[in-house]
This record gives sequence, structure tokens and C-alpha cells, in this order.
Amino acid sequence: MHSNSSIYVAGHRGLVGSAIVRALESKGYTNLLLRTSSELDLRNQEAVNDFFKNHAIEYVFLAAAKVGGIVANNNYPAEYIRDNLLIQTNIIDAAYRTGVEKLLFLGSTCIYPKFAPQPLKEEYLLTGSLEPTNEPYAIAKIAGINMCQSYNRQYNTKYISVMPTNLYGPNDNYDLTTSHVLPALIRKFHEAKKNGQPVVEVWGTGQPRREFLHADDLADACLYLMLNYEGSEIVNIGVGDDIPISELAELIKTIVGFEGDIVYNTSVPDGTPRKLVDVTKINGLGWKARIALEDGLRSVYGMFLENELIAKK
Repeated sequence: MHSNSSIYVAGHRGLVGSAIVRALESKGYTNLLLRTSSELDLRNQEAVNDFFKNHAIEYVFLAAAKVGGIVANNNYPAEYIRDNLLIQTNIIDAAYRTGVEKLLFLGSTCIYPKFAPQPLKEEYLLTGSLEPTNEPYAIAKIAGINMCQSYNRQYNTKYISVMPTNLYGPNDNYDLTTSHVLPALIRKFHEAKKNGQPVVEVWGTGQPRREFLHADDLADACLYLMLNYEGSEIVNIGVGDDIPISELAELIKTIVGFEGDIVYNTSVPDGTPRKLVDVTKINGLGWKARIALEDGLRSVYGMFLENELIAKK
């Protein structure tokens, strides 16, 4: 992949896609193809096919997806399986038909069985039942993995699939209905502090453990794998360490400066008890995460405050 290679980043305005764009630009890649959803509806097969036919795309980072937390997955299961199947199918097939050199597909660790042994090894895929709250999304992602593997086998393409753990970073989603746990907690504690509320409610028991990877670390890993890995076997991307949600809440509470209490709403489902990925494979390939959780949280909260100030102007 050369500095002037034609590179399409699907989903470039999202958490993952924007981080990949930053990583590519910082490394001197200048020929980036970027389209918003209003400019190119990735669910529309004809539009996607035309886009690929009209541009000599050499490399694809497939970061576009419909994503959300437990509430959104529970409320909109049809949209989560339909939209994700359409997006990834259209792009992967168009990449093959137009001779794209290499494609990287972003999956998710929710593809692993709910009660799989910890840490999650790549070979645990399809060895048990999924977590029901995000099963439609997970099934779509599993289909994307298999599609990449099938095209590699039948057409000798070079499509790789990576499974990032829970992510956070710039351009995260802070909507309390559709966001994941970390940005939701940042917003909850910030608004409680601002409004003088005595209590912040955290969903679930606080006992599930989660691993958190900064989006810039993920982007660095994706670029590293695009340059250094070929194979149909999936690759986990994570930090190799996790914490209970209760500890995450206390850490965010401290960073935000909220002085009230935390209460846990145990009527809300916890989801998967633990999701720690085994990073032996990617570490063996020569890549390791670098951004510590507390440092990353302080950075994203600073950006959250800046964006709030900008919104007020």
C-alpha cells in the first residue's frame, strides 16, 4: 500500500472510520476516498456498485455499520441485522467485482458465544449460543466474516477480518438511547455534575467486566494488519485487560468530578458477564495497544467538554 494508493474508508465519520482516516493521514496516505451516508447509501447495491466501478479503488477499510448499545439492539433488531447485512454484502461483493487489492472487515467481539471461556480466543467463534440482546447484529457480523473467508477461498481475494473489543474515543456516540456503556456513563456523570444531581444511575449490577480499547489504537492495529497480515482467520484486537463496570463508573466519576452517589438499576440486563479478548495472535504479529484507559478517558472527556462549548456558541 503506497502513499498514493486509492483507499476507500467506509464509515469515515464514525468512531472507527474517523480514527482510521486520522491514522492513514498521519502516515502520509493522501488518496483517500470518503463518502457520507447522504452521498452514498451503502444499503443500496446499485449505488455501491456504481461507486466502485467509477473509482479505481485499491484498498478498502470496511468500518461502516449500524451500531449501538443494549437498548438500541433490543428495540431495533430488524434494522441491526438488515442494514449491516446489506452494507457489508454490497461492499465486499463490489470490491471483488472491481478487483480491489485488499479489504479489511471490522467485526466485533459480540460474535463470540455468551458463555465462552475467557479470554476469548479466535477459535471460539461458532462454538455456542450468542448473547440474546445483540444477536441480530452479531449474526450479521458473523456473516461478514464468512463472506470474506468464502470469497478468499473461491476467488483468491485478500480479505481480512478483525474483531475489536469495546471501543471509545473521538467521535463517539453519547446518545443515551443508542450509545455504549462508556460514553453513556461520561454523559450521565457530566450532566449530573452540571445539574447538581445527587445520584447517577448505572444500568445493571456493575459486575460484568469489560475491556476498553481506544479507537486510535484500533486504527493503528488495522493499518498494521493491512500492511502485515494475510489470511482468512480472524484476528482479535484488544488490550488484554478488563475491569468491572463498577470500577469504570468510579473512574469516570473521578475524572468528571462528580461528588454524588452511584446506584445500580438491577432491573436492566447486564448482558454478557465478561468479554476479554485473547490478544496472543496480534501481539505475536508484532502489535500491542499503547493508550492506557485512564489516559484515554481523560482525553475523550476533554473533547466532550470542548464539543459542548462549541455547541453552545
